[in-house]
Amino acid sequence: QVQLVESGGGLVQAGGSLRLSCTASGRVYRINAMDWYRQAPGKQRELVASITNGGSATYGDYVQGRFTISRDNAKNTVYLQMNSLKPEDTAVYYCRSSVRSGPTVWYDDAYWGQGTQVTVSS
Repeated sequence: QVQLVESGGGLVQAGGSLRLSCTASGRVYRINAMDWYRQAPGKQRELVASITNGGSATYGDYVQGRFTISRDNAKNTVYLQMNSLKPEDTAVYYCRSSVRSGPTVWYDDAYWGQGTQVTVSS
């Protein structure tokens, strides 16, 4: 199986920055899309940003220009640099990866991390 371990969350004042990391380990042949989601209390989980294996990134409208997603394929790691944080960015942030487990496998399995809390104070 595959494990995703996130780190980098914490408490920060509005306007501050945090950098989240998520590393995949286990039965990994290739990771296609790597995504960050977030879920605030009482709200649905929403997509924050996504990046392909080739490095093409897309973002939710509410983080455009403030957050940057990147990845290191050699380390099976995805990052989320969050700048100009706002109180409404407070949520649990989850990493999701689409993983191919072997060269003869034709489908991806989706795995989730355990989540990391980001709290932005006003």
